[in-house]
Amino acid sequence: MTKHYFTYLALGDSYTIGEAVPLHESFPYQTVQLLRANGLHIHAPEIVAATGWTTLELAEHILHTKLNEDYDFVTLLIGVNNQFRGSSAEDYRNDFEFLLKKALHFADDKNDRVVVLSIPDWSVTPFAKEHDTTKIAEEINAFNKINAAISKQYKVHCIDITSSTRESVTDASLIAKDDLHPSGKEYLKWAEEVAAVIEKTLTE
Repeated sequence: MTKHYFTYLALGDSYTIGEAVPLHESFPYQTVQLLRANGLHIHAPEIVAATGWTTLELAEHILHTKLNEDYDFVTLLIGVNNQFRGSSAEDYRNDFEFLLKKALHFADDKNDRVVVLSIPDWSVTPFAKEHDTTKIAEEINAFNKINAAISKQYKVHCIDITSSTRESVTDASLIAKDDLHPSGKEYLKWAEEVAAVIEKTLTE
């Protein structure tokens, strides 16, 4: 009898690829490392993400990329570039719902196998000093209300990582050397939450 090796698809942007840190410190890779350490057989994550992608660019890439028919687990973290480029909340809502439906399709329509992560708040980073930080935080909060509501509607897991990213105000070690993206230490916090959700799902 062969062991089942679980598969994991990570959809997103620079926060998913782990911009400014080694690949193994990205949250999808750290999630897999934690699961393996706890005895779970799981392949390396398949990552469909790129720095700068908006919801629309992620959607277009998914539509034009040959992926597996289904995966055991799918994570979705997208929206910061919508905010950065001044996209409307309505466009974000429509695109995010489309992407979540795609994520569910990849997860064989098992809503307990899909995990949405909230958008990090980059207003607290050194990079944001020249920007309107109050406006950034307000817009990210608004986008996060949208993705949380849609996640609830489709009964998928939704993890708030935004609060954690705001802790970098008093802990510079949570920010990468580019003064914008999270460090591997911060990504580990996200990975622990995602891994906990996956493990709980498998034991229920």
